Amino acid sequence: MVIKVGIFFGGASREREISFAGGRTVYDQLDRTLFEPIPIFVDSLGNFILLDWKYLYHGTIREFYPSVASIFGIPLYIESLAELSSAPQAQLIAGIGKKIEPSVFSQYFDIAFLCLHGPYGEDGTIQALLEWYHMPYTGSGILPSALGIDKIFQKKLLHQAGFLLPPSLTLTQQDWLHAPNKQLIFDQAIEAVGLPFVVKSSRQGSSIGVNIVHNKELAFFIEAINQSFFIEELSYSRWANYHLEDKKSWLHKLTDVREGIGFPLYIAEELFYTPNQLIDYIEAYFQQKKKPLLLISSAAEQAILIESFIKGREFSCVVLEVAAGKPMALPPTEMLKGEFRFDYRAKYLPGIVRKVTPMALAPLLLKTIQQQVVELFQLLNGQVYARIDGFVTEDNQILLNDPNTTAGMNPSSFLFHQAAEIGWNPTQLLTFIIQRSLAVRAAAYKGNGRASWLLETLSSGI
Repeated sequence: MVIKVGIFFGGASREREISFAGGRTVYDQLDRTLFEPIPIFVDSLGNFILLDWKYLYHGTIREFYPSVASIFGIPLYIESLAELSSAPQAQLIAGIGKKIEPSVFSQYFDIAFLCLHGPYGEDGTIQALLEWYHMPYTGSGILPSALGIDKIFQKKLLHQAGFLLPPSLTLTQQDWLHAPNKQLIFDQAIEAVGLPFVVKSSRQGSSIGVNIVHNKELAFFIEAINQSFFIEELSYSRWANYHLEDKKSWLHKLTDVREGIGFPLYIAEELFYTPNQLIDYIEAYFQQKKKPLLLISSAAEQAILIESFIKGREFSCVVLEVAAGKPMALPPTEMLKGEFRFDYRAKYLPGIVRKVTPMALAPLLLKTIQQQVVELFQLLNGQVYARIDGFVTEDNQILLNDPNTTAGMNPSSFLFHQAAEIGWNPTQLLTFIIQRSLAVRAAAYKGNGRASWLLETLSSGI
């Protein structure tokens, strides 16, 4: 029997394009003698769509869904059309596949392979939904997923567990927006963590919402904080100096959820869904007033981290749970980036950053890294697999940060890169993830024989 694998990709987070690319990789690399891949595209409104496979090979989600251009020809995500009535939305979905409800997932696939990232993807939300409907899924369960996405709460856990951490402080959106003196916050940050420092969104991955503040320039600090909250400040002078092409470039960046704040967005209490609405409002506003406009994403961060910049060698290490309670760290990868910041582009565009696996370190130090990432995996009660990032300082201290319970699945990902070092190709690794995930789900829900039966079926077929 061939097991039907529902590959979940897309989603509502700012990492949806990475998820889309990862879903395509899993679709291509699954062992067809054991599995039948079923592409399940999750749109940013939360619809589950049994996708016509041909759309997997588009470059981005916006190329095929909703495939509607706006002012300046800017392609939109479906949330910009959220005000459409149900009939037009249903028509858009029907153009790329078939909407299915969670209650009937079991009619279409046997296990969910999760390639979703960020909020609603690797925070325990989708995991809880699948558990409600007794649908087996890959990766960690609800609790480790929820712990793995919250950088602020992780700091507390790691500190209590004795892990070495850089100095940091938390800033809430409310404190930032209502602060009468931004310079005072800047001074407090410098006193607490020193310069340079890193500003991080608390629930984002793929280096989205990460900025580095190098000097005491207040304007740059304000911009960095706003970007990590996904807030955009637009002054009258800036808008007045924009030519048509400048406005077009600004809107393109604003609409792209990887770089800009995205739509929908708020100005005061008013919600805007499209560039058309926004442009009309901005033009009318600046004809009457000269005060700056504050644009706030409807998915803005509620709190961010300000953290001391770590000077050292950056690495990423994958952990595989080879059996119950037996995690194993793969050879860690060092990112050689020169003067480049390891941001979204550097992570996913070839040629910007070179990856070296295993990291060129003394064997004892390599082993120490692997031991520590395993300890962190266990602290978070991780299951099946995870990717944990960190730094080795000039005096060989190890600092871990940003555990990811759903690692990227694009072809050049750390997951496949490190698996190759132990002799596994992508197809073998994906088979392992499914097999181990079924074992975890079977052990957790002994009253539900579905996962146990699937595990027996798969094991006999391997």
